[in-house]
Amino acid sequence: MPQGIFMMDPQNDLEEALIQAANDPSSRPMFYKKLLAAKIFVLGFSDSPGEGLRTVAEGEKLSLVNWEKNDGTAVIPFFTSLSALQKTLDEEASFVSLAARDFFEMTRGSTLYLNPKLDYGKEFFPHEIEALLETGINHSLTQRVVQEATRILLGQPAEYPARMVSALTSLLSKHSNIKAAYLCMMHEEGTDKLPTLLVGFEGEGDLASAMKEAGSVVADTAPPGKPVDFIEVSRGDSGAASYMYESVEPFYQRKWGARLRNMLRPGRA
Repeated sequence: MPQGIFMMDPQNDLEEALIQAANDPSSRPMFYKKLLAAKIFVLGFSDSPGEGLRTVAEGEKLSLVNWEKNDGTAVIPFFTSLSALQKTLDEEASFVSLAARDFFEMTRGSTLYLNPKLDYGKEFFPHEIEALLETGINHSLTQRVVQEATRILLGQPAEYPARMVSALTSLLSKHSNIKAAYLCMMHEEGTDKLPTLLVGFEGEGDLASAMKEAGSVVADTAPPGKPVDFIEVSRGDSGAASYMYESVEPFYQRKWGARLRNMLRPGRA
């Protein structure tokens, strides 16, 4: 995310969330939530009269400026604040403010760039925008069902994905319904599929929200080229769940999460 011009002090909650997300992968789901609810700033003009900063009204037509990256690909820039936008300009330009969600809807299929030239920003590819609009997270989980009996081999990864596990531990401490999480390596015997890191989530109630956010975190922190699958586990389950309970120490437990939350509360040393 670091790029160039120093953004100085954050001007709003969105910029604070962006900076935290750049430094802590477990904070990225919260950044995406705030981004979808925020007003953003874009270079361009509408079909209504007026100069300088304008807020786009419903039904207005908007013409947006495209920038070109060093490799020649076009992106549409957008910014977290008016201050961030102005830092990137060498001359006066027209700009407008609108809801981020509306901006994403009208630019579907395009590559977008948040805060280009600034020290905190992010490039958004079309599939990420689709996922944001559909799920609120920049990566969608894909559910797969094994259609026939498949023999799987389970064990521990030769190289432990410490960065991914650390980020997941931090994230899961924010979800009180997650009791524990486990990690192992899974390989489907008799196939040419790559071995998969398998994360098991034990919890209470609906775990969909926690697993969705975990998917976003894993997408940014898993070892390169290493696929990751998720599974819900419960005591008494067979298969991978049984292996996790009998042979694997959880990398996260809820009681640890409570301690972590207490340590991070304001006013504690």
